[in-house]
Amino acid sequence: MAEENETLVTEFVLMGLTDRPELQVPLFLVFLVIYLTTVVGNLGLITLIWKDPHLHMPMYLFLGSLAFADACTSSSVTPKMLMNFLSKNLMISIFDCMTRFYFFGSSATTECFLLVVMAYDRYVAICNPLLYPVVMSNSLCTQLIGVSYVIGFLHSMIHVTLLFRLTFCRSNIIQYFYCEILQLFKISCTDPTINTSVILIFSAFIQVFTFMAIIVSYTCVLFAILKKKSEKGRSKAFSTCGGHLLSASLFYETLFFMYVCPGSGPAENQDKMYSLFYTIVIPLLNPFIYSLRNKEVIGSLRRIMKK
Repeated sequence: MAEENETLVTEFVLMGLTDRPELQVPLFLVFLVIYLTTVVGNLGLITLIWKDPHLHMPMYLFLGSLAFADACTSSSVTPKMLMNFLSKNLMISIFDCMTRFYFFGSSATTECFLLVVMAYDRYVAICNPLLYPVVMSNSLCTQLIGVSYVIGFLHSMIHVTLLFRLTFCRSNIIQYFYCEILQLFKISCTDPTINTSVILIFSAFIQVFTFMAIIVSYTCVLFAILKKKSEKGRSKAFSTCGGHLLSASLFYETLFFMYVCPGSGPAENQDKMYSLFYTIVIPLLNPFIYSLRNKEVIGSLRRIMKK
């Protein structure tokens, strides 16, 4: 009996958002529409930026990179969730589970640093407009994007590597809709204190550092905007920065409650709502937040549609 209890788990069961059968098909349809809209919105924005020479500027290069990260975040979670809505087989292998978490973690970390880069770009454009073409050169922009993605890949690799020190033998049931790392700790037979500490330290450092960098950049931007004499200039600057701030605030608020202050809410259902927000809702909203109030993007879309 003891040997049986110590049998190592090689597959997990993802229980999903709900176990109510009557909700499976409606939820499938809702999240299918959301996912398709997310993919079309983000990849469409990338295509628009790539095709229109008017958008070959640093701000849109960063925006295209953010759209790609959003598409990866959603694609690492949503397809498996959609399959589970219509399938009776809710199993996922440990390898598949860790692979999906790796790409999700990479994309989320990359997005943190891309939001900082975008804030810095707006700081230079508004506070030092004459130096903008020199400071934000194509080579620097490429390097900033590359560094953001490399940090994302390395950060996620640390946590996935540490997952291999854990063993799973008591239970293989994950009460979640994707392989969320904190949920894996709950069903581990090995003490996950080291993993939890590393998650907390890295998450706190990355989120606090990047969030403070964004706040400092936009504080400088705000003072520069208020000094502008032109009402049109103020309006344009506020319009550009408003979308950035909205996206960043939504993203950081949910990540902070999930990984820096875990368990601060009423628990399981609230955690699922936070996870839904940053894995599915934010990637859906971002292309619209950045595009609908942006005259250059709307103008580019009109030009493409007229061809």
